[in-house]
Amino acid sequence: MATVTESSLLTRRSLISRLRDLDDAESWRAFFDTYWELIYNVARQSGLDDPAAQDVVQDTVIGVARRMPEFRYDAAKGSFKHWLLRIARRRIIDHLRRVYRQPPRAEHTPEALDEEEPEAVADPAAEKIQAAWEEEWERRVLAAAIEQVKREVNPKHFQIFDYAVLRDWPVARVAETLRVNAAQIYLARHRVGRIVKQRANALREEFQRGECTR
Repeated sequence: MATVTESSLLTRRSLISRLRDLDDAESWRAFFDTYWELIYNVARQSGLDDPAAQDVVQDTVIGVARRMPEFRYDAAKGSFKHWLLRIARRRIIDHLRRVYRQPPRAEHTPEALDEEEPEAVADPAAEKIQAAWEEEWERRVLAAAIEQVKREVNPKHFQIFDYAVLRDWPVARVAETLRVNAAQIYLARHRVGRIVKQRANALREEFQRGECTR
């Protein structure tokens, strides 16, 4: 599992505010570092090849830059994560239509398609893209939770959890490698796994409280 730190997962409102300044290279670099892999992976899972997925990342960043001066965070209308999804989804669908040689829908402008208008993005690919987005985001939440827990628990216990759960090694192999018995493995796996679950739930609750945007 790829390492995803908490700071690379959460987009604070302060960063979003700074993105309104298109000349703030440091903030835009932080935004790109945070989200490019998420956008790229979703594009690949949606059926695009590497060059097209790279283009989606580029087009999405450009789309965000174009619309960022107008963006205002409003929890009632959804999070930054979902606003970003709408922009990325539109770009992925455009590329998929090029692959399958389907003409764009002339009744909607690119600007309208970036807005939260379900009827404007009623495309067979849209549900698949959203499912991939949610799956990839959940993976990143779990990875961030694991990274937190790694810094907090007994290193030997985390190593057991890493081998037995994350790498899915058989108990016998973990016992032989780390020189522990089966009971120690079961106990460490249970304790660390419980803490990871708690941390992941805490991250999700933080999103829901609006303390950060997704």
